[in-house]
Amino acid sequence: MIEALPLLMFAALALFIFTGFPVAFVLAGVGLLFGFIGWTLDVFTFARFTLIPLRIYGGTMENLVLVAIPMFIFMGTMLEKSGVAEDLLNTLQVLTRRLPGGLALSVTLMGTILAATTGIIGASVVLMTLMALPVMMQRNYHVPLAAGTIAASGTLGILIPPSIMLVIMADLLSIPVGTLFIGAVLPGLMLASFYMVYILGIAAVRPDIAPPLPADVGPESPAELAIMVLRTFLPPIALIVLVLGSIFGGLATPTEAAGVGALGATLLAWFNGRLTFRTFRDVVERSALTGAMLFGIFVGATCFSFVFKMLQGDTVIVQIVQGSGVGAWGVLIALMAVVFILGFFFDWFEITLIVLPVFAPIIQLLDFGEHIPLSTLVVPWFAILMAVNLQTSFLTPPFGFALFYMKGVAPAGVRIQQIYQGIIPFVILQVIGLGLIMAFPEIALYLPQLLL
Repeated sequence: MIEALPLLMFAALALFIFTGFPVAFVLAGVGLLFGFIGWTLDVFTFARFTLIPLRIYGGTMENLVLVAIPMFIFMGTMLEKSGVAEDLLNTLQVLTRRLPGGLALSVTLMGTILAATTGIIGASVVLMTLMALPVMMQRNYHVPLAAGTIAASGTLGILIPPSIMLVIMADLLSIPVGTLFIGAVLPGLMLASFYMVYILGIAAVRPDIAPPLPADVGPESPAELAIMVLRTFLPPIALIVLVLGSIFGGLATPTEAAGVGALGATLLAWFNGRLTFRTFRDVVERSALTGAMLFGIFVGATCFSFVFKMLQGDTVIVQIVQGSGVGAWGVLIALMAVVFILGFFFDWFEITLIVLPVFAPIIQLLDFGEHIPLSTLVVPWFAILMAVNLQTSFLTPPFGFALFYMKGVAPAGVRIQQIYQGIIPFVILQVIGLGLIMAFPEIALYLPQLLL
């Protein structure tokens, strides 16, 4: 019974999460419940309950790295209000109008650029759905293709830095945020390239599902086109350089860069004439609510993981893995499969805070031989694999949040079945990308090695 307590904790957690009760309260409640059960069985002393608030304060509330999260949220929300994305989409449509599936390509490019400036999935998916989906339907695009393109492109923000998920992963794994940021660049661009190759291929084979734009769309003269490109591309590119360039160049910590990004997004809104008091108030309120939700889950997850470790849960998991006899690759593939399946039912945030602290010590014990150039890069490689895997959790039904975001703001004629149909090819592309990063770790580790 005592040895089974950690496994029973996971079973209880899954049971209560499906009740729809707030995740933060479920995590904390299950942790406290099994703490009291352990106390009655003399495997968890009552004095350890007093350590939980100290663990929460010292591990979460005092963590300066996590300060970057609310500022990145503020930056993304402000950019949503500033009109940068709308202008950017219009320009990309003009630039890609002669290519097969040009409008879908422009949506993918915009999703990639937004990912490097916001890192907030809900904002990106909702924004692109509102702006692009009606236009694509007016241009007689196949609805599943249009929906799948928007959903997949919008979720790139969870992988391409400055990703909030990477900040949280770096904190949980005790590795530099900059290492994960720079390691996720090539995998994120690889997935975006896969999306564009798929769109180009299917539009070339079946032009009826992705009709080209009329040649007269956009400015008439090259000079007007150049002005449009400079006006819409320079602001977001400058913001990307300020935020990511300062981190990669060692000029600023992620927290400091997040502050620069928040200020830059505010200045862009002012430059575009969108910075009113009402806009600023809405951005602050939305940022505060989102941040409070995330940190509430942080508190609950800290309580859960502390009790789990005190009940020797990590030891039990390690013993199970070592006794399985499947080897390092078998364990890694099994973990990736578990995370992929959990993505059908849980949000990335819940999976990250529950799974990562448990499985990270196991990964550190595994030996992948010469497949990984340096032993210190095994954990960053695992984190990037997790990030790519968790991106699919936004797209896989029944609880794919990107699908719900899209359905909530999509035109009335768009059915949820069409959205489900549209995301299937993109999920397959993500799984292929995950396999490539497992087979060729250099995709994720080449840039981090340059910093060592």
